[in-house]
Amino acid sequence: MAARKPEAEAQLYQLKVTLRGAKPPIWRRLQVPSDIPLSELHVVLLIAMGWDGGHLHQFIKEQVYYGPVDPDLGMDDMEDEKGVVLRDLLPHAKSKLIYEYDFGDSWEHEVLVEKVLAPETNTRYPVCLDGARACPPEDCGGVWGYAELLKIMKDPKHEEYAERLEWLGEELDPEAFDVARVNAELQSRKP
Repeated sequence: MAARKPEAEAQLYQLKVTLRGAKPPIWRRLQVPSDIPLSELHVVLLIAMGWDGGHLHQFIKEQVYYGPVDPDLGMDDMEDEKGVVLRDLLPHAKSKLIYEYDFGDSWEHEVLVEKVLAPETNTRYPVCLDGARACPPEDCGGVWGYAELLKIMKDPKHEEYAERLEWLGEELDPEAFDVARVNAELQSRKP
């Protein structure tokens, strides 16, 4: 078996993360070290997308499931995400996998390696470069429930408008995305 080249250890992946089924698309462009463990990538994806993190998750690649192994939650039939780094599953540009968050709402994200780059000196990764549209609220019923929520929130005369507004706690701007806020959160997280 050939030894891995030292420069391969220092690779940087530019990822495009797209929430499947969302129309118009909801996506983020990130740069992460290629050797980031899946358990850490999960945290980065939560921050980048805007999820709260109160639900189970898994990564899926070629019918193999990776996630937090927890027999108490019935999650002992998957590979432990802590022992797998991203480049082991996505070895080159155009490689992709699925990240599913919240098994009830089934928020599926396609994670695509757009580019393999050399990291810049004096830059702390991960970094969010860009994105589009706000993350749907937690527990709104998946992509279909979110579409229904947006329809209701466009019509203040809708019979469910007041109830949904109270549930949300604030106005919903589906177009809002703040890359600076995401990067501030990414930089403040513990490495």
